[in-house]
Amino acid sequence: MPEPRLDVITIGRSSVDLYGQQIGSRLEDIGSFTKAVGGCPANIAIGTARLGLKSALITRVGAEQMGGFIKEQMVREGVETQGIATDPDRLTALVLLAVEAEGVSPMIFVRTDCADMALSEADIDPDFIESAAAIVVTGTHFSTPNAEAAQLKAIRIAREAGRKVVFDIDYRPNLWGLAGHAAGFERYVKSDYVTGKIKPILRDCDLIVGTEEEVLIAAGESDLLAALKAIRAVSDATVVLKRGAKGCIVYDGEIGGDLEAGIVGQGFPIEIYNVLGAGDAFMSGFLRGWLRGEEHATSATWANACGAFAVSRLLCAPEYPSWTELEHFLRHGSKFKALRKDETLNHIHWATTRRRQWPRLTAFAIDHRKQIEDIAGDQADRIPAFKVLAVKAAAQVADGRPGFGMLLDDKWGRDALFEAPKDFWIARPVELPGSIPLEFEFSQDIGSRLVEWPVDHALKVLCFWHPNDPNKINARQLEKLRTAHDACRKVGRDILIEIIPSKVGPVDDTTTARALEQLYAAGLKPDWWKLESQPSPAAWAAIDAAIEANDPFCRGVVLLGLDAPQDELQRGFAIAKSARTVRGFAVGRTIFGEAAKAWFAGTMSDDEAVADMAARFAALVGIWGE
Repeated sequence: MPEPRLDVITIGRSSVDLYGQQIGSRLEDIGSFTKAVGGCPANIAIGTARLGLKSALITRVGAEQMGGFIKEQMVREGVETQGIATDPDRLTALVLLAVEAEGVSPMIFVRTDCADMALSEADIDPDFIESAAAIVVTGTHFSTPNAEAAQLKAIRIAREAGRKVVFDIDYRPNLWGLAGHAAGFERYVKSDYVTGKIKPILRDCDLIVGTEEEVLIAAGESDLLAALKAIRAVSDATVVLKRGAKGCIVYDGEIGGDLEAGIVGQGFPIEIYNVLGAGDAFMSGFLRGWLRGEEHATSATWANACGAFAVSRLLCAPEYPSWTELEHFLRHGSKFKALRKDETLNHIHWATTRRRQWPRLTAFAIDHRKQIEDIAGDQADRIPAFKVLAVKAAAQVADGRPGFGMLLDDKWGRDALFEAPKDFWIARPVELPGSIPLEFEFSQDIGSRLVEWPVDHALKVLCFWHPNDPNKINARQLEKLRTAHDACRKVGRDILIEIIPSKVGPVDDTTTARALEQLYAAGLKPDWWKLESQPSPAAWAAIDAAIEANDPFCRGVVLLGLDAPQDELQRGFAIAKSARTVRGFAVGRTIFGEAAKAWFAGTMSDDEAVADMAARFAALVGIWGE
């Protein structure tokens, strides 16, 4: 038998969870929801992938947009999707839920004849099962004959191949038809039928994980110690008892007369915000240790820590820690019992779980408002059409290749935003053009604007910042930058901060680096910087040092153009190549300036304008190089 290429395959539920955003409200009163992947096996697949394991998921999703979302999110998370089947006849499962009070989260499972419960033996590929060191089977999928048969087949194949079998008891009474639709949060209903389905599974398991209620239902006992002994009577598996805020106890060997006589890990006192998904985070942390051969106490500590992250945040899988985040927490802890209030952990979480990576970025910037209004004169109503032509030029140059993008505005670029390729990097400005001190355009309520933007669109804010400016001016500007930065973090959008010191004062090799240091010292950690060309490699070295010392997770720098001619940009590009943090450029008027003048003057057609801008953009892309 060849060595497994995967660490773990999880099997069973996958859903789209819709979380009420108004905390402390009944489901009846929720006004808006946020969307995430859900379902125990799907959550564990994501949780383990974030912790560095090679994970996969076997499930079914519907042939519709929610099924597409689950598959695409798994790809983004690094989860193998070979085992995700698309069901043409059934819908993807949904869950609606709210955080009504601490530890109280009413939920509605919308799962009538849903796709994941149609899982069958045909969906279990022996070669795929054998490719993993372990499989995780889950309780809910023993509740129907076809799903039960699928998991039993997976267990047989895994056992015959010498792979590990993990059982997450995952007991939801109403998914077994034991409670009404409104009782989604119900944790325990005694049932001999459920016990009869679950208990025979125990003998084939290497690891069994469950809450106190789940251990009781698996064993068919009403006393916890008696239940553990009953499990041990039929299984030699390592048993992990999840105890919520008390952490967990691991039983590996004989179970005596003392419930507490097991292996425990370090505990983490955390303010409970939302308990949903905490068990799946816990399992992810335990599997990271167990599958890598760590001692049980270490695995339990990692599991407890992952559970602590989950209960301190709103969502399930999106809130699970990355390995980098978990390591930082284990080394440094947190002064906050509500981890969601820890800015350092939040930044690491955000930066290590980003939806897309951009190691290289060449962008066509046409977010200009005042400059293009000056060119258009009394033809401002034609500006939207010209910006659509710019999108066509950029798309022509990109030709489907990765690493391309645009800067487009909300004022004149709305049509262009709809036309832009969906795989483009997009950034949108919020500053009032030319404002010193910085002011926002349209509305000072940035958060309300952001919620209407696509999730992959970045906020761009230009600030005429110079490190030698009077404190009074920079204090006002800093207030606006913080507002934009905090809104992006709250709503979940990248932020690009553009500064142009040369427009407001003299510059040397240290000017821009000193400006960055000031902004970092104020607590700003933008995803991107947009900076002007620097006079020397020494200036870029100082910028590199400032970024790497203050935020090693920064995506990097893109160069702005300032309407410089191509040969001047080429010299700036050459100097910037010495920098470790520069990822590319976002240039505007050098590309569109001449075409705009001619097009608005009526001496250049649409096609000619597209061709002219595409040629200039392509030339800069070529100069920048691969």
